[in-house]
Amino acid sequence: MSASMVVGSVMLYTRIPSLTKYYMSELKLELTKMVTDVMPGQIDDVMPELPSATGPAIELPKSPF
Repeated sequence: MSASMVVGSVMLYTRIPSLTKYYMSELKLELTKMVTDVMPGQIDDVMPELPSATGPAIELPKSPF
């Protein structure tokens, strides 16, 4: 019984890094999807309208030579 507990503990201890990496990547993927879904609506609300016409060209400074 104690041998099976030791073997189980060792297996769990050695698999913790891979399990943690897997769940962290899944969490990042889910958060990225959530942020991607929310951001376009908020960006569209904040962005001003683009102008339909522009002003005159700016003259270059006169050369002192």
